[in-house]
Amino acid sequence: MTDLHDRTAATGDDDRSRPRAVLPALCATQITSWGVVYYAFPVLNPAITADTNWPVAATTAAFSAALLVSALVGIPVGRILDARGPRAVMTIGSILATLSVLAAAYAPNLLTFTAAWLLAGIAMAATFYQPAFAAVTRWWGPDRVRALTIVTLAGGLASTVFAPLTAALAEHLSWRTTYAVLAAILAVVTIPAHALALRAPWPLAPSPPSGQPAHGPGDALVNVARSRPFLLLAAALTASAFAMYAVVIALVPLLTTRGASTTAAAWALGLGGAGQTLGRTLYAALARRTDVRLRTAALMAAGGATTAALAIIPGPVALLTAIAVAAGMVRGNLTLLQATAVPDRWGTTHYGRLSGLLAAPATIAAALAPFVGAALAPPLGGYPQLFTLLAAMSALAGLLALGTGRIRQ
Repeated sequence: MTDLHDRTAATGDDDRSRPRAVLPALCATQITSWGVVYYAFPVLNPAITADTNWPVAATTAAFSAALLVSALVGIPVGRILDARGPRAVMTIGSILATLSVLAAAYAPNLLTFTAAWLLAGIAMAATFYQPAFAAVTRWWGPDRVRALTIVTLAGGLASTVFAPLTAALAEHLSWRTTYAVLAAILAVVTIPAHALALRAPWPLAPSPPSGQPAHGPGDALVNVARSRPFLLLAAALTASAFAMYAVVIALVPLLTTRGASTTAAAWALGLGGAGQTLGRTLYAALARRTDVRLRTAALMAAGGATTAALAIIPGPVALLTAIAVAAGMVRGNLTLLQATAVPDRWGTTHYGRLSGLLAAPATIAAALAPFVGAALAPPLGGYPQLFTLLAAMSALAGLLALGTGRIRQ
């Protein structure tokens, strides 16, 4: 009995082996990390460019560069997570995040500002969803979907909490002082939470599923990463991410061309975020009732359907807003779909590394989507035509997903 319990605890399959502080800590740190490092920037960017005379395109490019860095750094971070767990990664990442926000706040020139965001990209890879998902997946085992849902629901509140907070601070303080205050909040919340709440022993990696024989410790990882299902899944997630993020950024201009006021369009975008939160609450039930391959294809196809509806339907604004909410619900499910894509197909043995490989091209696509989408709209003839193209990309992603079942060897 004792031996059995020890083995169960080591693999994280026993409820008693799960550190109780992890989930509330990760909820708090995801809200704060996303809120300060990600969502504060679009609120402060107009003040930044007005005060410094730096081009909007240049400051936005610095922010996008951070996302590109996070995609690339996420791959080696995943390797460390698999071997050592999240405590050191996320604690150091929180320190780097604080330093990067302070560096941006006091940057004397655009070059220093850009360098600060490149450092922020490393911090993003070490503190955002990927390491949090790795922690929850290993510690919660078969019950990971419930825990992942809780973490992503908390993360979804980041913009709700920090966008208004940032705006309120900026009304009374300069953008530099606002960033300094936010950096202090980031340090106080995330550094001790990661250092203290993630101290529990890191469970041993479970053995690869029986369908994945390997002759060496890295064979199973290599076999999966080079397999046709994995490559198709990476392509599907990349196409879906590009379409999804381009739709989010282009929704307001699309609705204004349909006759909506800027305020009404902004409400539609905000309600779409609420739909995203609602969608995440439904994923666990969806996962229990559907096959992973068909679930992936169906959600991506649903994203294409809502995008096509926005492209085709001219109004009224209330109907377009309802479609935006439905699109948000799909996005919320797609976040959890990506978080569970690896364990649902290939187990949790190499979750960190495989998830890093999957996330890298999708994150790059998400970073490039706003610029590429805005550049494509004029030559295509407008935002309705852009949305038609994006709907086709989502449909293509759904077709690719049909080939993403579990690897067979």
